[in-house]
Amino acid sequence: MMPKITRRTFLKITAATGVGASVLGKNVLFQSADPALAESTSPEVVKYSHCVQCNHTPFCGMKLIFKDDKLYRIEKRSDYNNNLICAKGVAAIQELYDPERLLYPMKRTNPKGEPAQWERISWDEALETIAEKLNGVKEKYGAEKVAFITGDPKEPRSALMRLAYTFGSPNFGTESSTCFLALDLSCKLTFGKNHFLSGPFGPGANPVPGKTKVAIFWGTNPAWSAPFSVAGLRNAKEKGNCKYIVVDPRVTPTVHTFADVHLQIRPGTDGALALCFANALIENDAYDKEFIEKWTHGFEEYAEYCKQFTVDKVAEICDVPAERIQAACDILVQQGSPIVCKTAAAWPHHVNGVNSHRAMWLLMPLTGSLDVPGGLKAPDEPMDFDMWNGSPGFSLARDLLPKLDDKRVDRKYVPIWADMEDYYAGQGNLQLNFLPEYVRDGDIRACVALGTNAMMWPQTQEYQKAFQDMEFVVSADFYIRPQTHDYVDMILPAAMSFERSCPLARFGRKLYLREPVVKPAGEARPDYRICCDIGVALGYADEFWGGGEKSEENCLIETLKTSGCGVTLEDLRAASPEGVVIPLKGEPQDKKYETGGFRYDGKPGFETPTGKLEFTSEVLRKYGFDPLPIYKEPTQGPVSSPEIAKEYPLILNSGSRVPMYTHSKQRHTPWLRDLMPEPICRLSPKAARERGIEDGDEVELSTQFGAVRAKAEVTNIVRDDTIDMFHGWEQANVNLVHARDFDPISGFPSYKEGLCQVTKV
Repeated sequence: MMPKITRRTFLKITAATGVGASVLGKNVLFQSADPALAESTSPEVVKYSHCVQCNHTPFCGMKLIFKDDKLYRIEKRSDYNNNLICAKGVAAIQELYDPERLLYPMKRTNPKGEPAQWERISWDEALETIAEKLNGVKEKYGAEKVAFITGDPKEPRSALMRLAYTFGSPNFGTESSTCFLALDLSCKLTFGKNHFLSGPFGPGANPVPGKTKVAIFWGTNPAWSAPFSVAGLRNAKEKGNCKYIVVDPRVTPTVHTFADVHLQIRPGTDGALALCFANALIENDAYDKEFIEKWTHGFEEYAEYCKQFTVDKVAEICDVPAERIQAACDILVQQGSPIVCKTAAAWPHHVNGVNSHRAMWLLMPLTGSLDVPGGLKAPDEPMDFDMWNGSPGFSLARDLLPKLDDKRVDRKYVPIWADMEDYYAGQGNLQLNFLPEYVRDGDIRACVALGTNAMMWPQTQEYQKAFQDMEFVVSADFYIRPQTHDYVDMILPAAMSFERSCPLARFGRKLYLREPVVKPAGEARPDYRICCDIGVALGYADEFWGGGEKSEENCLIETLKTSGCGVTLEDLRAASPEGVVIPLKGEPQDKKYETGGFRYDGKPGFETPTGKLEFTSEVLRKYGFDPLPIYKEPTQGPVSSPEIAKEYPLILNSGSRVPMYTHSKQRHTPWLRDLMPEPICRLSPKAARERGIEDGDEVELSTQFGAVRAKAEVTNIVRDDTIDMFHGWEQANVNLVHARDFDPISGFPSYKEGLCQVTKV
């Protein structure tokens, strides 16, 4: 079903996404939401900032045009690393001036769990209450009984970590415990517990023009989820002769744009395909024997295991024609190395997600593509500062977390997850998927939650009840969100991106300062200041520099000082709006595992129990798991659960990206809401015919766990046996109908598997 879009909106959005730029003949992406400003003869004032709409910290550059002290127009910044602005970025102007924004601290006046009734209070009262409640829990039960959670934006992570660890709780967690970090864990189990590898690798493994021979896009659609990366990916294909294999159950724009071979596999079978690719490389002697012999552990056992994953067998498992899989194997064997595998948050959302990821990671060292140009390249002289978690010196993770480790509440549920957290790197993420269990067991009794939406979890009602049952929960947000805030005690108004400073924008070795371009609306405060003000109220004035209006500046100064990059806030201000490049002290190096660049102690090798890259994981063996990257069928799938499949014959895939929204964000934005005004359930023409469903019909999607309603979109994008439904809709929260089945290694939910039925209402 295609939404009805006005011509005005179409022109704005096509211009915003670059489609209509040549037609319009302008660099201007759209005009202000305020028509009066278009007629105003006031002079234009230019300022610069960074976009955060794709769920990142500050990223794509923006040129902001003001009239009469009001943001009037957004343009792309042509001299910036990412020379585009997508629809979400340009629509940020409507969010900034949204009349529905939360403007003042609010406390509830009725019991939690009921539709909330709110009373405006002062910041002084809010901070006094927060301090009283949190210190009360600390005195009665211990500091570790308070959880500190941040979701979107990712920006305040390091400040909230500093608050949690200073308070004495190791139980800090983020939305990445349902999104990205299982991928990170699989990387650590392969390459070692070293943030120099696991952090920069992840989904950032992009092909290099003229260097990369093969790129495998695995369950990722950067055309929609990371539009800023598309130009570089296209260059690698058009100018560098890189071959692209795209593995995705959907036919996405990325498939149309890049795929030499598209493998539209049955959801959850990625691991079998990765093992098939490995078997083809080994059988055809197309692997790096020298590297394998000198730098790896467990290869013989791995190679023997891979033998069973023949093309014909995997074609049956994945439900893809054998000739297509053979074509992909031929590309890998014939093109040679280096190769890269680019993936994202889709893979972890299976009960065998970590092992499937390990099978994928191993293709790159198998082909000699590790830390070489065009392969999976580790950074030279990595700075002690990353894009999401800031400096571990600022967050105090490196100093305080080791002392608090025994008070983590997730060890009895996901011990491997807890053990593989890299405190030296500033990583300390609590696995939040077991929050209902922590509250039920009395392990968590209060919570500080910044930008946290309960809809991100499977069977959301269990997490709503967890918030309701805690003694005290304070949230900070841009809006009042009933799905979450009906279950909390207090809400604080948070400043939006154009209203705040922290943190820095970073691209490789280049840092940019982002400073506010407008004053916060109402009494909204930046997240860094909120953390500092709470810290002062709790009794830690020295650790948070007295809080107040200078909080962000003090946090930036401390972040830069502890990062070791040799740049001050004054340096960045003097260079603004340009960034500052942190020069290398030595020469760039390849294969840094040979010279100690992959270990904290500077010795050759890898930060693993064996000191080598592990085809068989000794950490998994230690905890009683099979050390191989084994393949398992999805628990909730037609093969493993044939009886359930009789009633629910379709595979439910949720969480796929769309170009106009990021998760549950931007639903308040009229220009974007025009593009997808209501929840959509995508099914194939064959599946629709069998159910008497036509495009635009209202349908009910049901599982063993409940049902939601949406509008049907009949499309060839999806397989005949698969339903695709976007998440984040309050009126049709698909996560309500997912099982709470978790990967036993990572604790991640199974959003990309499950069985469902769709019927016409």
